[in-house]
Amino acid sequence: MKKLYCFLLFSTLLFTVSGQEIVSRENLQNKESSEKQILFQQLTDSSQIYYDNGEYNKDLVLNFKLLKLAKDLDKPVYLFNGYRNLAYDYMAIGDSALAKENFTKSERQAMLSQNEKVKARSYMDLANFYTLSSKGSDHAFRYFNKSIRILETLKDSVELAKAHYNVILTAFEIADIDKAYSHINKAQKYAAYGDRAYVSALDVLHGAYYSEKENYEKADFYLLKAINASEKENHKIVLEDAYLHYSKSLYAQKKYQNAFDAREQYEKYQKLNRHQILSTNITEASTDHQISEYKKNVAEAGVQYELQGEIVKSKSKLNTVLLILSASFVIILITLFYAYENRKKLVLELKIKNKEYLKAKDESDQLARTKSQFFSTVSHELRTPLYGVIGLSTILLEDKSLIKHENDLKTLKFSADYLLALINDVLQINKIDSNALGAEHGPINIRSLIKEITSSFEYMRIQNKNRIHLHISEGIPKFILGNSVRLSQVLMNLIGNACKFTEDGDIYVIVETAEITATNTTIKFYIKDTGIGIPKNKLDCIFDEFSQADTIDYKYQGTGLGLPIVKKLLALSNSKVVVESESGKGSLFSFSLKFERTTQTEEVKDISLLATNNLGGKKILIVEDNRINQMVTKKILEKSNVHCAIAENGYEAVQMVKNNHYDLVLMDINMPRKNGIEATKEIRAFNKRTPIIALTAVEVVEMRKQIYQSGMNDIIVKPYDINKFNQTLLQNLALGNLNQNKKDSSHRLRAV
Repeated sequence: MKKLYCFLLFSTLLFTVSGQEIVSRENLQNKESSEKQILFQQLTDSSQIYYDNGEYNKDLVLNFKLLKLAKDLDKPVYLFNGYRNLAYDYMAIGDSALAKENFTKSERQAMLSQNEKVKARSYMDLANFYTLSSKGSDHAFRYFNKSIRILETLKDSVELAKAHYNVILTAFEIADIDKAYSHINKAQKYAAYGDRAYVSALDVLHGAYYSEKENYEKADFYLLKAINASEKENHKIVLEDAYLHYSKSLYAQKKYQNAFDAREQYEKYQKLNRHQILSTNITEASTDHQISEYKKNVAEAGVQYELQGEIVKSKSKLNTVLLILSASFVIILITLFYAYENRKKLVLELKIKNKEYLKAKDESDQLARTKSQFFSTVSHELRTPLYGVIGLSTILLEDKSLIKHENDLKTLKFSADYLLALINDVLQINKIDSNALGAEHGPINIRSLIKEITSSFEYMRIQNKNRIHLHISEGIPKFILGNSVRLSQVLMNLIGNACKFTEDGDIYVIVETAEITATNTTIKFYIKDTGIGIPKNKLDCIFDEFSQADTIDYKYQGTGLGLPIVKKLLALSNSKVVVESESGKGSLFSFSLKFERTTQTEEVKDISLLATNNLGGKKILIVEDNRINQMVTKKILEKSNVHCAIAENGYEAVQMVKNNHYDLVLMDINMPRKNGIEATKEIRAFNKRTPIIALTAVEVVEMRKQIYQSGMNDIIVKPYDINKFNQTLLQNLALGNLNQNKKDSSHRLRAV
């Protein structure tokens, strides 16, 4: 959904007060007042034209004049219109402080006017403002409701059309699609009271709604209708938003060329609209207004000096003093004038620089978004088939009847594992470069963590006939506070690197205390091996991405990203890795990290090493639309004597959980008819106990918040290690049983 900011520029256009409604002919008391009221109406109409065309610079200058005339007329309804016009200009160009100040003044005048329609408009103004402010949608909807109640009492169809339109925009912003659709229907009833732009804007919202509901046929119908009408009327703001939603709809339908063409049209109108906003000369307009007020004050001061001169003209000494004061005043004015001119030049230069900066920033942001989206899409598309390849090859390797194909299957699994490692490493580098890594901070048991990490390399250790030696200094605190995920990634890359390049040798993991204070502990880590080592002339390049020391042995090949990841992760913690090595004599990697000390004394009970035979007899529902993935997951579970059921999509999953008992649900995310997020929310409405685990190939960082907010208990990323997969199932089954026992116990206590 496009940002509400651009929507509000258009919605405020629809909501500007008509000059004809403000000028009441019955209140014309004399000729001078009548002329001022007619002028006020003319200025209001001109302001509307400037605002419609996005010429906010001209509109600001005009609205300063309009406000001055409103002060001359000295009636709340005129002052209300003057202040709100200025507020909308400031809101359009992004100056929220001045927008709020003028909205507050317009609200005060609305209350003084005792006019219900004016009050309704004021409430709508505040709703629009709070939609963009930090206070958000709650304040906005409260003011929307106040405005609509008044307008319904007045039976004002024109204003009700505009009011419902603005509510739709806010509902889309907070992704409340059902509320948006409700008000779309209400706004449609009043379409006859709006102009062509209003009707086209409603069509865009219709299209956006049906696109969200994946009804692309209806979405394209409404969006094309809006595009055709708006191109005839040259409504650039409507066209920008219509082409954006049309391109998204086409992309979802895999009509990529058409989506690209629509995207180009969106970017064209986006640039046109942004240029109008950026070209607004707010400083010059505001300064002209301030100078006008200053000149008025100077003129009034000059009259006072003149009167005083008439009174004391016979007193020569006083005249001399006045002459000196006047000269000083002139000098000050000249100094101020030159200062103002210099400031004006500086402001102009800053504006040019700001425009250049904004353009460069937009291009950079667009590139970063495109890069992130590319990596996310490629990750999902590659991990899905890899899940099938790795899973099936693992299962086939355990089939004794296929022993003669063991080498072929190992080669197949090695290739798939290598490709998966490359994908994970590239994604890790991308996350670090785009600052997308989390900053988890919590208690760490260093001894337990390092033992778990080294044990995960047991298979590689046995395969290469190595020995791993652990040495953890007694001075290391049992618990420290830090980022355990980041530390684990660094150690796993370094230990994995040592295991990979060492055969029939020794690997040492040494952890020592470097410095201890009352609040902090600095710990130094050493990873030493007796492997092939690194030539002296290659030490500087091993931390470059996709770079490795020379080797002709295929078994030593890899992605070349492990050490660059280590370097970047340590840089995030204000540390760096030091390497000492010599070809044929092994390598030593070391780094230091500072951690906070903690008073925690009790360890959290570890339930990760549960026996896999505890899975036997459990009923697990697999929710997956890919047939190969269904088969792989089912075969893995059936090896542990699990009873499996399969749902093709989220809709089937909801019905099956309603009608059957399952000990656990494995939920895919991207599925037809109903995705995993929607299905989980529906299940949690009637079943809060059964553990639901996301089994997905999507990039978890992007979806983690949505997954947990939907009610899922855990996440498993495909492809996965089968042992870790089983342990995750056991952990969640154990927690599910614990929750059930607590529930049963609470029932018994109430019965007693």
